[in-house]
Amino acid sequence: MLSLTQPLALNKIYAMDCLEGMRLIQENSIDVVVTSPPYNIGKKYNGYNDERPRDEYLDWMEQVAQESKQVLKETGSFFLNVGGKSSDPWIALDVANRFRKHYKLQNLIHWIKSIAIPKEDMGDYKHTQQSIAVGHYQPVNSARYLSGGHEFIFHFTQHGDVNLDKTSIGVQYQDKSNIKRWKSVRADRRERGNAWFIPYETIQESRPHPAVFPEKLPEMCIKLHGVNSETTVLDPFMGIGTTALACVKLGVKFIGFEIDSSYVEIAKEKLTQEKLLQKTLL
Repeated sequence: MLSLTQPLALNKIYAMDCLEGMRLIQENSIDVVVTSPPYNIGKKYNGYNDERPRDEYLDWMEQVAQESKQVLKETGSFFLNVGGKSSDPWIALDVANRFRKHYKLQNLIHWIKSIAIPKEDMGDYKHTQQSIAVGHYQPVNSARYLSGGHEFIFHFTQHGDVNLDKTSIGVQYQDKSNIKRWKSVRADRRERGNAWFIPYETIQESRPHPAVFPEKLPEMCIKLHGVNSETTVLDPFMGIGTTALACVKLGVKFIGFEIDSSYVEIAKEKLTQEKLLQKTLL
């Protein structure tokens, strides 16, 4: 375990508690925080109890908010992905309400994991030929509750006034006449809005971590905030390294914490493979 006087190097994942780790980071030095903490819904982690009393869990999340605010720049962004379960939909909102004491909620993003769209609701476009159902969700075996195909990404900032690079994750206009219609439009690209469809990859074998988000999620968050050569990203709950992998691909710096050393080893192996891949692409 690191001592409290030892500085932390960038581009590393530390096997330590994130509250302790964030106290070792220089104040006002982080540009973006992207993370997905445990949801307290009984996931089977190796060394963490994901069924804590609600108040205890929320107190812990508020500590994360407090410590992260010390290290986040005044112009920084905190993207917090929190879900819940069909029988307890308040979890994410309860967590966000604790963060509300310390941050401004600048944007509320909806991560759509699965969606079904009938053909008649898709509009009159050439590519529209039939109804679609895309993405994956874990079915709920209940006659009372709907299966969850959505999670929240709360975009917190210090003062609610951070300018974003919205078209960096934008999409092409379906109606090309909009390009000439709006004076502010200079290219065939519009912002995506606050509903992001990001599917999980279909994986047959068991996952080494019970709650891994897709790599595209932190990638989109970081790009939305804005990227340059000095951008530094923090993930207090790094897991098996998904946020770090996104940072390597984007060419930005990162630092992360994870209490489970076995997850850290998996993350390091993934990072080594990704860095080798990036070298071959140069």
